[in-house]
Amino acid sequence: MTQKFIPAAFIRGGSSKGVFFHARDLPADRGAIDPILLEVLGSPDPYQRQLNGMGGGISSLSKGVIIGPPTHPDADVDYTFAQVSVDKPVVDWKGNCGNLSSAVGPFAVDEGLVQVADGEALVRIHQVNTKKIIHARFSVKNGKAEVRGDFAIAGVAGTGARIRLDFLSPGGTQTPHLLPTGNPVDTLQVDGLAVEASLVDAANPAVFIHAAAVGLTGGELPEEIEARADIMALLDKLRRAAGVAMGLAATPEAVGLASPRIALVAPPMAARTLDGQVMDPAEHDIQIRMLSMERPHRAVPMTGAMGLAVACRITGSIPHAVATRGPRPDEIRVGHASGMVAVGAEVRQDNAGWHAESAVVFRTQRRLMQGAVAIPE
Repeated sequence: MTQKFIPAAFIRGGSSKGVFFHARDLPADRGAIDPILLEVLGSPDPYQRQLNGMGGGISSLSKGVIIGPPTHPDADVDYTFAQVSVDKPVVDWKGNCGNLSSAVGPFAVDEGLVQVADGEALVRIHQVNTKKIIHARFSVKNGKAEVRGDFAIAGVAGTGARIRLDFLSPGGTQTPHLLPTGNPVDTLQVDGLAVEASLVDAANPAVFIHAAAVGLTGGELPEEIEARADIMALLDKLRRAAGVAMGLAATPEAVGLASPRIALVAPPMAARTLDGQVMDPAEHDIQIRMLSMERPHRAVPMTGAMGLAVACRITGSIPHAVATRGPRPDEIRVGHASGMVAVGAEVRQDNAGWHAESAVVFRTQRRLMQGAVAIPE
């Protein structure tokens, strides 16, 4: 036999998909896991299709998840996330995927790692990459996580069972503080340009700039942004400059592909979505287009939406200045290329600065395949 097989499940969580593994089925050393994940997802692929693996050719479909016994006293399971580059031999272990976080609790229940009664279950998740705790609440029927339901999310066809995710104290995931520089707004100098940006580390580090600062409206579709080589190059330079300012690397060249993400924000507008609909400006509070792994996202990543919601609560930040005030003061309605998602965020300020208390999102998930994935012997 020229291939060996590793037990795995292929799962959609929110608007992402990933390959899920038990920690017991993989090496303990991350360096030994990297080549396995690259083979499983089909990376690196110069054609950016990942046809020789389980990946889907874009960052939201090129992910790995490892679930194991808890190493935190307030958790039921450990959850480690790996972002796999599509066209480079790179596996990034620094951040988290908010969308795939929604599938972790159901996976733990379905695999017998956590014992719960039928009804609403609570699974406490230790997110190993960010060292944060996530509470997942979802329906269980006949000992398995319920999949069927009437809850719809933008970017995913059909409906499913609703999952509530409470991200506790989401600030400071890769840096010591919610605002790594201590400022709600910083100025980034790139190629003779001075661009104002809000550098926020909530759920994942992110750089928020006004779309107009780089000559865009903020309502462009992902393909329109990606077609602008000049804009893509400028955004990556700004992202790398921000990474240095946030303390994520000593030089722009050393800043990783996954963190920080960069996002364009704009006021509510009649933006066209990927399904051809036109958004009602009265039904969202802010527009966002987010990029990571050198590609624009077709739907806002959940950690990106949470970070944006937190930033909208920070007086003086660019998102705070851009966002309108919606009908519910406890949530931010985020418009993105696939539609709208509502995110709750609690933020407070004291003499030590700004602090994020929690962020809340609602998702669905579904196991698509289970069995084993093949890698070369």
